[in-house]
Amino acid sequence: MIYTDQLDRKIELSVVPKSIVSLVPSQTELLVALGLEDAIVGVTKFCVHPKRLRKEKTIVGGTKKINFDKIRKLNPDIILCNKEENTKEIVENLQKEYTVHVSDIFSIEEALCMIRQYGDIFKKEDSAHKLIAEIESKQRSFKKYIANTPKRRVAYFIWKDPWIAVGKSTFIDHLLELNNFENVFRAKSRYPEVSEEEISLLQENDLILLSSEPYPFSEKHLSEIRKINDHTKIILVDGEYFSWYGSRLADAFTYFRTFHE
Repeated sequence: MIYTDQLDRKIELSVVPKSIVSLVPSQTELLVALGLEDAIVGVTKFCVHPKRLRKEKTIVGGTKKINFDKIRKLNPDIILCNKEENTKEIVENLQKEYTVHVSDIFSIEEALCMIRQYGDIFKKEDSAHKLIAEIESKQRSFKKYIANTPKRRVAYFIWKDPWIAVGKSTFIDHLLELNNFENVFRAKSRYPEVSEEEISLLQENDLILLSSEPYPFSEKHLSEIRKINDHTKIILVDGEYFSWYGSRLADAFTYFRTFHE
């Protein structure tokens, strides 16, 4: 069979893949949700859901740096990557020896397309269909829930030293927009570096969102940003619900409601 991934790359598979290496945490979680846990042979150190996987599967590195020797020993039927999570070099080197599927996701529609592709490739069509239907149903319900809520400006930060926010053409920005939030830094680059002066100029009615990933913002960081801006409300957010585009979307909309109650 010939499949096309989300970079329009042709993938040829003679049989259904029985061994999988996943180099993307959210996609690893998705595989488990589709009933493919037994087929997973390798994961990254960031594949934290479900927690047991890193003890039961071979850790082949991170998302930007991998151990090719470990992957060769596993000899997987397919390797799952993502354009943003993994480097072009990793994909190019892996595809010399293995079948590699690359996702490229900036919207929920594209996330659902990936789920559908996995269902097709791994012959888990029923599980994929049920998951897609659940996500679509919860998304419709959420849209009705926030239909009459006013727009609110937000600044979503993913790093400090330097301060880095989320800008345009990102999956996080897409979900912020879905929440009826106006991204303050949308006009900038995808992940712009933001000065302390820009943070200080955020308005009283704006929101500063500090993500739990990739930088692990926590309570101790609130005082740091309040030294820069003491008038804008700051909220610690679960970054997985804003950036993981697999099965976690099924629970994301329940989480998003907490910002509008």
